[in-house]
Amino acid sequence: MSAELAAESRAILETLVAFDTTSRRSNLALIAWVEGYLAGFGVTGRRVPNADGDKANFHATIGPNVAGGVILSGHSDVVPVDGQDWSSDPWTVTERGGKLHGRGTSDMKAFIALALAAVPRFLEGKRPVHLALSYDEEVGCKGAPRLIASIASHVPPPALAIVGEPTSMAVVTGHKGIALHEVRVRGHEAHSSLTHLGVSANMVAVGLMHELMELAEALKAEADPDSPFTPPHATLTIGEMRGGTASNILARDCRFVFDLRCPPGQDADAILAPFIERAAAVDGELKAAFPECGVRVERLSHTPALAPVTDGPAEAFVRSLTGDNGPALAVSYAAEAGQFAEAGFATVLCGPGSIEQAHQPDEWIALEQIARGAAFMERLARRLRED
Repeated sequence: MSAELAAESRAILETLVAFDTTSRRSNLALIAWVEGYLAGFGVTGRRVPNADGDKANFHATIGPNVAGGVILSGHSDVVPVDGQDWSSDPWTVTERGGKLHGRGTSDMKAFIALALAAVPRFLEGKRPVHLALSYDEEVGCKGAPRLIASIASHVPPPALAIVGEPTSMAVVTGHKGIALHEVRVRGHEAHSSLTHLGVSANMVAVGLMHELMELAEALKAEADPDSPFTPPHATLTIGEMRGGTASNILARDCRFVFDLRCPPGQDADAILAPFIERAAAVDGELKAAFPECGVRVERLSHTPALAPVTDGPAEAFVRSLTGDNGPALAVSYAAEAGQFAEAGFATVLCGPGSIEQAHQPDEWIALEQIARGAAFMERLARRLRED
């Protein structure tokens, strides 16, 4: 039976990958297709749109509308393919050497496809599956809070949540949180030979970035040898920077974005407090020289960490389905699991594919992982029929 489910999920995966749901684009076409697919089984769901109405979360209950169900959660958005050297069309699933290539195959449309393929089996359960699809996970887990709030308001209390990030079907009980910040510096343009007549936004930004680099090194020095995370400390990186118009003009504007990833128990706001204070001081100095100048720091997103729970109910349940008897695992990337846990749901990560195959050109998932994911869905459906 799982071979049949694997084949069905592959066909669905091909459809899902064909939707370009890069985070900067709408996901509504994919959501509409999922709604139509579920309607074929008599299942209706609920859209939870964003403020602009151009994206939506979606959740649907498959099976009886009773307490004790299992949430299967996945994000519908994917990262861009811009500038990447792909060997095949990223929006077409292409098989090569036992691997299915395409954007989102691993992260994380294969999990969604497997859950959808299993819908007829879930309909037979005594307890339901709650399918949950989010938007904007890849740009700061922005959609999930609305999704989770809607589930909490409209669904009988579920027993647990499984977030299907690619873990090679291992059970992951912890992940780091992420705080994403944007820094904008406004300078005063002048000829670059007359530095006393202006302020280079680039030069100011470099000074602030140096402060962050020193903070990153300080965090590295605080590594915990007993930490389950790799690397075993909070990390800070500057991912984007843009500034200036010409080499002989003092830059008017500079912008950079950095992320801070903290293990459970570490407070991102407390860690960044000295930098925020320094940025405010620089802002005051610039305004004293030129009133239009300044520094603005804006938090773009803040996703909580998932703290491991020893022998938690979600871990025990999912291990019973996967047969995973290995040590508890924790990952350094951020995910929506921390948001589900913060809302009171027992939550773990478990899904097909590997994060090492995600976000890169020629992203892929092994057919063996699809087979393992199909076997997992079969066992889950059987468990919900028997319980």
